[in-house]
Order: sequence, then structure tokens, then C-alpha cells
Amino acid sequence: MGIQQKKPTSPGRRFVIADDFSDITKSKPEKSLLAKWSQKSGRDWRGFVSMRHRGGGNKKHYRLIDFKRDKDNMKAEVLGIEYDPNRNCRIALLQYEDGEKRYILAPLGVAVGDKLMSGGEVDIRPGNALPLKSMPLGTTMHNVELEPGNGGQLARSAGAGLVLLGKEGNYAIVKLPSGEQRMINLACRATVGQVGNLDAKNVIMGKAGKKRHLGRRPEVRGVVMNPCDHPHGGGEGKSGIGHVSPLTPWGKPTLGKKTRHRRRRSERFIITRRK
Repeated sequence: MGIQQKKPTSPGRRFVIADDFSDITKSKPEKSLLAKWSQKSGRDWRGFVSMRHRGGGNKKHYRLIDFKRDKDNMKAEVLGIEYDPNRNCRIALLQYEDGEKRYILAPLGVAVGDKLMSGGEVDIRPGNALPLKSMPLGTTMHNVELEPGNGGQLARSAGAGLVLLGKEGNYAIVKLPSGEQRMINLACRATVGQVGNLDAKNVIMGKAGKKRHLGRRPEVRGVVMNPCDHPHGGGEGKSGIGHVSPLTPWGKPTLGKKTRHRRRRSERFIITRRK
């Protein structure tokens, strides 16, 4: 992938740094791997808005991604690298020897024509999937499972990668991109390599309309609202928030308030926290 600075032919193009899509080799998706995706506009199962500033956006289909990589000991050829509107990394279309096609997250360094495999005794090369117990120390990996057979949950965004630091008993010690170190069962699978599309973090949209295409609606600051709409609202002119600490629209503390649940089952596997 590469990025390009757009010429300032209009105010909306002046600050744009866009993706040049030079790594895309296939323009149309595989129809058998598409699923209907409906816009929820930030609403939960009750119909209440649980995430504000969501709605609109371009219509799109969901690409069915193989996060489990459970088709063992069978070679798969990379047919193409595609754009996925649902994530910031690329996806690779694989075709197995029996003719089945699947999408995976495209790792860095994987190209069209490469042969990839999954299983317990496959080579350590980008794109191959195998259990953590079969990986040597120091391996960079992505799409890592938290429970054996559940499919990859960690390191799935562009440029993400975990590092295998050690093995103790039935668990592996891995380091996350945030700096957190945690234990994961050695039977869990992961894909070797780092997720591609490293320049995704350098893209600058440049105008509000680009965010509207992605389904992001405008955000309004609390200090410019009325007191009935936000705790920060009201006052004459540019007044401060008038509280000891910033508050959410519902009056709860923010800016430093810890939100991670300590009762989660996976908490006991964290060795070093990210902060």
C-alpha cells in the first residue's frame, strides 16, 4: 500500500492524504462469500441508541472472513488481494485444492500465487496458521484466538501484530500492541506475520463528507449545548464546564474514569497491564 497527497484543487481536497490502492489486485468480490449487512445506526437489540453519531453511509456487503483457519494440511493458493469496506486492512481470497474459496486477513508480504496452509506442522511463514505450541519464541503473529476453536479475536486491524515471548505449562505469554502481556492457551491458533496495509494510520480524510460516507454523523461539543441537553451546557459566552471533572451527557465522570470490567473471566490471564 502507498499513500498520496492530493492537489489542493478545492477546499475539500487541500489536506487530503489518500490511499492509492496499489496493493489491490482484484476489484470485484467473490459473490459466494458475500452476506447482507444492514445499517443499525448505533442501536442495540432494544432499539435504543447505544452508540451515538452513527447512521447513513454507503451501502455495502459483509465479506465472510475465515477467522478459524481450520482447513488443515491442504494447500491454498492466493487468488487476489481485495479491498474490504468493513475493515481497514486488506483481505486475501484463497482457493484450496478441493476448490473451496475463503477470505482471510491479508498478512504483510503475502502476494498473489503464494501457497498457504494451516495445521500443526506447517512452515513458519507469513499467512500460515498453526497452534501457539508449534511457534518458536519471538514469532510475530495476528488473528490470535483467546479460546481454542473460537476463531481469531486479537490483532485483526491494519498493522497489528502480537509477539510470542515465552511458554509456561499449558500457556503462552504474548505481548499485545498496547504493551499488555497476557497468557493464552497453547492450543489456540494464530496466523504468522503482521497484518498488512501499514499506512492505514496515515490516511487523512480531509473533509466531513468522507466520514459521512463511512456512516459517521456529526458530533457536537457539550459546552455549546443547553443545560437541559448536557451537563457542560449553559452560561454566557465561552464559559467553562463548571464541574470538578468532565462528565458524560448522562452525568457520569469521564476523562480518566476506568471502564474495563474486572469481573471478566480473561482478567486473570493478564500479567502486565497496558498502563
